[in-house]
Amino acid sequence: MLFSSIEFLFYFLPITLLIYFIIPMPGGSPKFRNYWLLVASLIFYGWGGPWYLVLITAQSLAGYIFGLLIENRRGKPGSKFVLAAAVVVGLSALLFFKYTDFFLSNINAAFRSSIPLLRLALPLGISFNTFQILSYDIDLYHGKIKVQRNFFTLFAYIALFPQLIAGPIVRYSTVECELQKREHSIEMVSAGVRRLVIGLGKKVLIANVLGEFVAIYNNGNEKSVLGAWIYIITYAFHLYFDFSGYSDMAIGMGKIFGFKFLENFNYPYIAKSVTDFWRRWHISMSSWFRDYIYIPLGGNRCSLPCQIFNITVVWFVTGFWHGAGWNYMVWGLYFCLLLLAEKFIFGKWLEKLPGLVGHLYILLCIAVGWTFFDSDSLGTAFTRIGNLFGAGTNGFISAEMLYYLRSYLVTLIIAAVGCTPLPSRIAAKITNTKFMTVFEPLYVAVILVLVTAYLVDGSFNPFIYFRF
Repeated sequence: MLFSSIEFLFYFLPITLLIYFIIPMPGGSPKFRNYWLLVASLIFYGWGGPWYLVLITAQSLAGYIFGLLIENRRGKPGSKFVLAAAVVVGLSALLFFKYTDFFLSNINAAFRSSIPLLRLALPLGISFNTFQILSYDIDLYHGKIKVQRNFFTLFAYIALFPQLIAGPIVRYSTVECELQKREHSIEMVSAGVRRLVIGLGKKVLIANVLGEFVAIYNNGNEKSVLGAWIYIITYAFHLYFDFSGYSDMAIGMGKIFGFKFLENFNYPYIAKSVTDFWRRWHISMSSWFRDYIYIPLGGNRCSLPCQIFNITVVWFVTGFWHGAGWNYMVWGLYFCLLLLAEKFIFGKWLEKLPGLVGHLYILLCIAVGWTFFDSDSLGTAFTRIGNLFGAGTNGFISAEMLYYLRSYLVTLIIAAVGCTPLPSRIAAKITNTKFMTVFEPLYVAVILVLVTAYLVDGSFNPFIYFRF
């Protein structure tokens, strides 16, 4: 079930909210509301396949049991072994479902064998809920959180449907207090609805429209230089509005239910360096790798070779996490090289250059990076990168590309403006005015009507990050 679907928006979510707010909170405890959220989340998750429920229940139960063992062994011999076991078991399902065929296909290629592939379906959101369970056990080991002895409360956190499928990666420490006691108010519900609808607009009215062009390009034979650049710029906007739109919806629904999820994007395309870009893009993922891999390895509190090794490990794992393909590994190592170069070679020099130069630099870096990300193989990626610079093309421009550029130009302009802070700054200046009091509900209603019309039409509507 997609957030951007008629079934979710007009059936599942209203019914879930109605029952949620009917359920009482004796003594201010949201325990029974948590149980209802768990039931609703399992219905939501099981919509894509009932067998998914067995897996997420088993993963959650394992995380819960290891949490109790970690708490029981605190300060005693063998505590590190329990944590190591929790990490190994926590990662086992992710590795099995996501990477088995990748390893088998590479073994077959290397040894000319013919081991049959399992062709396993990737369970929805397994990369995200695995990281949530791991962060719970690791933070518990380090004493950053208290053990959760109620399995159903912990299960509700892991399975919470607003962030279950594609993040953001919500750590237990972020919602620990709110699982025990949280406030609900008209203001939070209003802010949550507004954020939810804005996310829907970003996803359906911008990302989906641009995704149509990306699909056309991927399935066509357009070979002009301009076509290659229009494609990768369109894909960059498509990816941003798709994923940030999903995050907006998750954060908005979290507010409606009384949770305050952390932000996941901070206008990454206004960055002037790759380092700055990765502080702004998919913040929950970047901070997770920093806190649970980079810092435990030693971070930057070690020798230069050690720092380089640590950064390389983090970005290899980052690429590996995104997909079972060599293009994702190369994508991760590509950004690793750029980050190392900025950190140790030209980063300070880059900061002194005019802002326009920094923006052009990041545009070039991201264009090459997203080409690896959207290609189905390394060969395709390198061919498309060559196209950006004139190699293997049929000229600078084509009549076909001019047609598509005219067709999608308005949406591209809206996307270009929308990925900057300008709309938010304008909204902030008029927030407390009488105009905004009337305009905001109307604005939200218009977006919802347009989204509904688009969805009823049954147009292009997948979420990119579901495949991760």
